[in-house]
Amino acid sequence: MTETNGARPVLRLDQITKRFGALTANDAISFDLHAGEVVALLGENGAGKTTLMNILFGHYTADEGTVEVFGQTLPPGVPRAALAAGVGMVHQHFTLADNLSVLDNVILGTVPLWRAGLGSGAARRKLRALAEDFGLQVDPEARVGTLSVGERQRVEILKALYRDARILILDEPTAVLTPQEAEALFATLRRAVARGMSVIFISHKLHEVMSVAHRVVVLRHGRVVGRVATDETDRHALAEMMVGAEITAPAPRPATPGAALMTLDRVCTDARGTATGLRDVSLTLRAGQITGLAGVSGNGQAALADLIGGLIAPVAGALRLGNAEVADWSPRAALAQGIGRIPEDRHKTGTIADFTLTENAILEAYPKAQFSRSGWMRWGAAESFARDVIASYDVRCPGPETPIRLLSGGNMQKLILGRVLEDGPRIVLANQPVRGLDIGAVTYVQEQLIAARDGGAAVLLISEDLDEVLALSDVIHVMSEGRLSPEFARGSMTPAQLGVWMAGDGFAEDPHAA
Repeated sequence: MTETNGARPVLRLDQITKRFGALTANDAISFDLHAGEVVALLGENGAGKTTLMNILFGHYTADEGTVEVFGQTLPPGVPRAALAAGVGMVHQHFTLADNLSVLDNVILGTVPLWRAGLGSGAARRKLRALAEDFGLQVDPEARVGTLSVGERQRVEILKALYRDARILILDEPTAVLTPQEAEALFATLRRAVARGMSVIFISHKLHEVMSVAHRVVVLRHGRVVGRVATDETDRHALAEMMVGAEITAPAPRPATPGAALMTLDRVCTDARGTATGLRDVSLTLRAGQITGLAGVSGNGQAALADLIGGLIAPVAGALRLGNAEVADWSPRAALAQGIGRIPEDRHKTGTIADFTLTENAILEAYPKAQFSRSGWMRWGAAESFARDVIASYDVRCPGPETPIRLLSGGNMQKLILGRVLEDGPRIVLANQPVRGLDIGAVTYVQEQLIAARDGGAAVLLISEDLDEVLALSDVIHVMSEGRLSPEFARGSMTPAQLGVWMAGDGFAEDPHAA
């Protein structure tokens, strides 16, 4: 571990090893971090990045190795010691209380609960000053449950800054952000680093790593396989270092679309709270075709996904399967009609954290005779199915009896993908299917969606990544404020032209748009 310009590192991890049973998540990992430096931690899903950061922050205890912060060895497994030493962590999945205000979330745990008013006057002034200094504007009195994802992330960063963090760990900070919110985050990071903050930046998005980080440490299968300065490498080299092989993006062949499997005819749905409903939407999903849906988050994509998946029904217009109009629509009906659902949030709606991989693999199929008989579960058949999914979809885990919460995000997503595609669905609802995945897992998931299309399925790809929509889709629609654009064939629209529709301007210019 070399020191930058001879200066003492602010953080040093030395020979960190962590085992979970037979699985070695971290294997003698060492690296350091200096003042005013951003080090990116790269690796495939399951490479050991989050485990390493949880050891640093005291959530896990290492089996071997030590952590030093500003020259002092941290006691293992004591998060309060990491906080006191100036380490702050913004987790991939936020840890905020939705029913409390921004201010209450920020000061929670920093003062005794019995103190009158919790010192809220001084706390509010400090919070406002930090928000101004770091460009993290948010209303201290706003209830967290009413905030956007980007605003919630600002609150998480402000929590760390409020506790005088000098080392900030960001775990997949842009996985749920729009491009605009991500740019705002990067501006904040550059401002913080200029003030001497040190940052560990965990991301799968290589263009972000190249833009933000000074150095990169690459993990593979729990070991350090590379260290490099960003000005001495490129995205292609980093991707190859991560996976240990050449990465080639999938290139789908021209589609041969078949019959209309699902048709929406001028469908409307109710708005729910601040969530936009559908407004006069017409859409056709055809066998052997990937239909891409682009748009900025919050413009009705969630309502469309819920409709396709049977969670809501139209309040106006018609939903047809083949030529038959559907009158009674529910999740059970959707599953019975061969709709495979890859949900937007694999943690909240895609899996049950404390269930095993076997239980999660059959969540939407357990009533079938394959897995149950006369009301009794056939656990042998269920476990056999789970093992097949694990093997076929490269789910890296100790075994089917493992609680799914112990898996990385990418391996969770592979299990969900496997349980959906192994059942041979007629329609695949792929809602943000590669969000938060590494480049190898992204390529794998996209290849499986193309294979499902080539096998005759109709695929609806909902993604906020315009590049992904352009690369995979045979036809593209854009959604804005609950309205759906006309259908655009692959290659007929540039990103800039689609951007006009994403901003809503195309609808005003096209009298035939929904």
